[in-house]
Parts: sequence; structure tokens; C-alpha cells
Amino acid sequence: MGWIEKKLKYLLVAPALTIVMALAAFPLLQSLMGSLFVWRLNRAPGPTKFIGLAHYERALTDPLFWNSAMVTGLFTLSSVILTTALSLAFAMALSVPGRSTRLMRVLLILPFAMSPALIGMSFRYMFNADFGVVPALLGLVWEPLAHVDWLADPVAALVVVILCDAWGWFPFMTMMIMGGLRTVPREAQEAARVDGATPWQVFRDVTLPCLKPVLLVAMVLKTIFCLKMFDQVFLLTNGGPSHATQTLSHYIYTQSMRFYDLGYGSALSWLLVLPMAALVFFYTRQILLQSSARQRDAR
Repeated sequence: MGWIEKKLKYLLVAPALTIVMALAAFPLLQSLMGSLFVWRLNRAPGPTKFIGLAHYERALTDPLFWNSAMVTGLFTLSSVILTTALSLAFAMALSVPGRSTRLMRVLLILPFAMSPALIGMSFRYMFNADFGVVPALLGLVWEPLAHVDWLADPVAALVVVILCDAWGWFPFMTMMIMGGLRTVPREAQEAARVDGATPWQVFRDVTLPCLKPVLLVAMVLKTIFCLKMFDQVFLLTNGGPSHATQTLSHYIYTQSMRFYDLGYGSALSWLLVLPMAALVFFYTRQILLQSSARQRDAR
């Protein structure tokens, strides 16, 4: 195998990677430089005074920053776990051939085809305490539930945001897992059944290990989008009540666009980028390690 054949995959990716890096480099560098300066948009069109790491020091002592970081972490963990569990369950159910499963596969893509803003508005009206359909239906089960103001209670509001995000994302992850199920060797599943394995043991010992690469990729994407999720929080609760649903992205928006403090907002943006980069590195490393292990097994 020549040098061209070995490096071909990198050469094919290089043009797209160059364009992405060129488009991303300028805003990243500008935000990094802006985070080191005083930059009040209502006072000056650009950075005015160099203050070094003062914005980052301010963030470390800002209770609202730590609150938004905690909310973001709790939201991300809950949404990723819930969405992955729902997607895995639906993918297993829809992997059984039949007319109803074909129809469900078509309907499944509809939530993901909706914009996040539309999903947020829909959930806002569905959970409205006065005329929402969800309180009305819950009231049929237990009458006091009809009077719960879901978006005014701190815990309930965060639950609604998590459900909203999971509902919008689980169709896409279900489709990814369904594609991964097609790669599971049927011979291994049949051999396990012949050996007396229960359906749960077949799933745990045969199906799930084969799905790990797909699940890792799906969870990478879901984690990234959860960390930077803004639309649905803005439209559902606008960060309330009492900052109970204010994610880090919403707090960055508040500081930058409401208070016009672009310097502090840029510093907060970098504090969001760093954990995202660390998570992507961790997940990517796991995917590469599993890929290398499969290649060694194939040899």
C-alpha cells in the first residue's frame, strides 16, 4: 500500500476540515480576545480596556454562573439518560417487522423535523396552567394535578424542559440505534437463544455490546446539543422561575444581549467550550479505542 492509499482518508477530509476551521477560527479568536477586555456594547462598539483574566475570576465567584452550570449539568445528564433509554426501547420495539412498525417509523421522524423553537412553544402551551392539555389530562387521573402550574414550580419547570428536549431528540437517536441494530449478527443472537439465554441475556450480552459504538456517537451528539441548548429554555421558561432552569447558554445570552456585557459573555462562552471539548475528546477516544479493538479482533 502506497503513501497515497494510506493518507487518502485524510486528503478527502482536508477540504471540508479546512473550511470549518477557517469559519470557526475567527469567531473563536475574537471571543477569546474579547474575554480579556472590558467590552460594554452600550458604551463602546468594541473592547476598551485590557483586564486580563478578571472576567474569569468574576465567573468563579458569580453565584448565578455556578447555578447555571449546575442546571446545565443536571439537565444534560437527565436528558441524555432519558433520551438514550427511550430511543433504545423504541428501536428494539420497532425492529420487529410489521405494518404498524412501518407506519411508526414514518411518524417517528416528525418530532425531529420540527424546529426547537416550535417544540418549545408547543410545550409551553401544552403545560399552561390555565388551558394546557397536559394539566387537563392529568386532572382526569387525579383532580389536584389539574391545578399544578408546571412552569411556575422550580422542579417541575426543569422536568418540563428535560421532557421537551428528550421528545425532540429521541426520534433521531432511535433511527441511529435502529441502523446499529442491523449490524448485530443474527447468528450470535440465535446461538445464545439455543444455549438457553433469556431475551434479557441476549440483549445484555450480545445486542448491547454491538450497539456500543452507535450509542457512543449518539450520546456525543446529544451531550453537545444539551450543553449549548438555548431555544427551548428561552421559549419555555426564559430561565425561570428564580433561575431554576437557566442553563449556561441562557446565562451567556442574558449577560451579552440584555446587559450588553460582551466581555463577560465571551469569558462565559469559553467556560462552556472547555467542558464540551473535554467531553468530545473523551467520547472520541472511546470510539477510536473500540474501533481499534474490532480491527485487532478481525485480524
